[in-house]
Amino acid sequence: MTAAAFRFRRRVVLPAVLLALGLVPSATRAQQSSLTPAQIESLRRNPELIRQYIRSSGLTPDQIRSRLREAGYPETLLDAYLPGGAARETRSPGETEMDAIQALGLPFALAEQQLAADTGFVVRPPVAPSRVFGVDVFRRSTTQFLPLLSGPVPPDYRLGPGDILVLILTGDVELSYTLPVTREGFVLVAQVGQVFVANLTLDQVRDVLYTRLGRVYSGVRRGASATTRFDISVANVRTNQVYVVGEVVQPGAYRLSGLGTVLTALYAAGGVTELANLRRVEVRHPARDVVTLDLYDYLLRGDTRGDVRLETGDVIFVPVHGARVELSGAVVREGLYEATAGETLRDLVGMAGGFAADADLGRVTVHRILPAPERAQVTVARAAIDVELVVSADRIGPDSGITAQVVVPPLELRDGDSVVVHRLPRLYEALFVGVAGAVRRPGAFPWREGITLRQLLRLAGGAAVGADLRAAEIARMPRDRLAGQLADTLRVPLDSSYLPDRDSAGRYWGPPGVPFAPPGSASEVRLEPYDQVLLFTQPEFELQRTVTVLGEVLYPGTYALTRKDEHLTDLVRRAGGLRATAYAPGARFFRRFEYTGLGDTARRLAPSGRGDGPLIPLGNMDQVNVSLAAALGRPGSAVDIVLQPGDSLYVPEYLPTVRVSGAVVAPSSVQYVEGRTARYYIENAGGFAESADEGRTVVRLANGSARTRGKFLFFTSWPEPGPGAEVFVPVRAPRERSNWLPVLAAVASILASTASVVIAISVTSGGN
Repeated sequence: MTAAAFRFRRRVVLPAVLLALGLVPSATRAQQSSLTPAQIESLRRNPELIRQYIRSSGLTPDQIRSRLREAGYPETLLDAYLPGGAARETRSPGETEMDAIQALGLPFALAEQQLAADTGFVVRPPVAPSRVFGVDVFRRSTTQFLPLLSGPVPPDYRLGPGDILVLILTGDVELSYTLPVTREGFVLVAQVGQVFVANLTLDQVRDVLYTRLGRVYSGVRRGASATTRFDISVANVRTNQVYVVGEVVQPGAYRLSGLGTVLTALYAAGGVTELANLRRVEVRHPARDVVTLDLYDYLLRGDTRGDVRLETGDVIFVPVHGARVELSGAVVREGLYEATAGETLRDLVGMAGGFAADADLGRVTVHRILPAPERAQVTVARAAIDVELVVSADRIGPDSGITAQVVVPPLELRDGDSVVVHRLPRLYEALFVGVAGAVRRPGAFPWREGITLRQLLRLAGGAAVGADLRAAEIARMPRDRLAGQLADTLRVPLDSSYLPDRDSAGRYWGPPGVPFAPPGSASEVRLEPYDQVLLFTQPEFELQRTVTVLGEVLYPGTYALTRKDEHLTDLVRRAGGLRATAYAPGARFFRRFEYTGLGDTARRLAPSGRGDGPLIPLGNMDQVNVSLAAALGRPGSAVDIVLQPGDSLYVPEYLPTVRVSGAVVAPSSVQYVEGRTARYYIENAGGFAESADEGRTVVRLANGSARTRGKFLFFTSWPEPGPGAEVFVPVRAPRERSNWLPVLAAVASILASTASVVIAISVTSGGN
């Protein structure tokens, strides 16, 4: 017996005999089928894929061996591909092993997850956005658009060879069958026979199965009286081989899901090129007419009704583009658009999303390349067409946009046209008026016919606090510039009605100021284009300045300055004077310094409160060497400092002790003795420590000033601390020990070299 005859008997005759004897369950027999040639070749080339295929079935090794034994194969034939088995990486599986794999009858939907359809996607570096409308949509490398090989199918999906169906019967019988559609378009149902399903929908297949299953299972019938029910579904869809050619990034053949459409193929091919015709994509099939798809329906309106589902052998051809028109300027989406015959300027504006909000709706300009018969000569082969637009008030509705309000003439487009929708001029290119000075929002505002000074100030947020509303100055464009006049100025009167922040009764909520004219006394002033309005500030106007006094005064707190020349002693007097326990020589005075950025340099300055610019606090206070005791003895003199906003005065309590700290034996507080120097207090704290730096001893007085030890020749003078002072002895900085070893080594080397030279000279002299 030949090997081919033996395989025939094992694969066909033996299963048929077993089936006739009833030794093979019907469900198992229904599952025996063939893999597609592409799947068999993939499994043959990749033994690891076979292991994944078997593992995905969920069967145990004993169950796999049992199925092999029932199919007439050695039960250990596939042990190398079972979990824990040794992989046969050295050779591909033979024909017998491939026959055994097919005889397992595993659900092929699991295999399809491993043998996925060809997507054709490649990773491409980012490219600059295309000016051609629609090209960038297909450039994204994404697999999310591709339909899955498994899952529910649409109602209009027509079955074909390669689809995997699942038939489930419940009720009187409990059976399930995995039914692959053969190349001839049949499925084989146990005890029923072949059922032709090619080119049928699932609903049509159900109608056929009601008749065919009812002959075998008496309980299968329509209506509520049925005792056996069935359900048919698509477990896995087939893959179709289609061809994508023309102006696409990657032309070629692609294996796509049976649910794939023209858009699926275009995405799989990496998208279209900038030369593609998006208005007429052709789908060619030998058995039917050519179908065309206008991608603008999909891109502009999301309409995919023309996106046909593909079949094996379909050719998607993307031709070169036709007439193109460029649209730029004040439209929602600028770019290059394809124009078909009969499309007009209005259609083009609609493709671009309509006019932008800042579009000049008076006219558009069409730059056109004249056709050859219309050219007088080469230098005048171009022309500019001024197209006037009309804004129709009758077309304005609550839901209509700017484009719906504009009547665009039906100008037919030509290839190469360039349409420019002009924008409205910017603020400083159009008519405007400006306001500056004591207003809340100074700046320029659009001018319109009849705008008044009051309306301009309202646009600017109203007058600022402290504005002088007795008069305003308007700088106006001169009528005649021959004499060198740059502007004409005029003063216009105002009244108190220009004050903001009024309640319903007309009362003004703001600081008092100079009296203004009553409301209604000033006439309305109409402004002309380019008028510049200046609103003055009240002379010497500013909000209250505050200073703070704390410590040993009768009434500590924050006080507002009454005059700009108020002195330190005036503040102490307003605070009720010093308490009996106050120590005036130890008073500390602080002033807050702030800065404003000037380029890269921050200039420190005291705040003036006059609106000199944005002042940014440093976040701390600087102490100023001020003697309160001297100021109280000579009020109004130079030592009695003039206060500034933010100044602070702290008057301490009298403390008859001196604090000794730092590098002393016993840091402590020593009772103050008048006339004693710092040396006395250091000795009472145990004297200097070994690490003390005596020469840098510092005495900090109660008012914050510091004194250091003085020395002249052999004489040393120690400062005298006062009550509440502190004597601080710093620690001597550690001295770095010199490493003499490298120095000695260098000296020894030099001496050795010198000795060698002397010996050489001596030998030479003796020889002579």
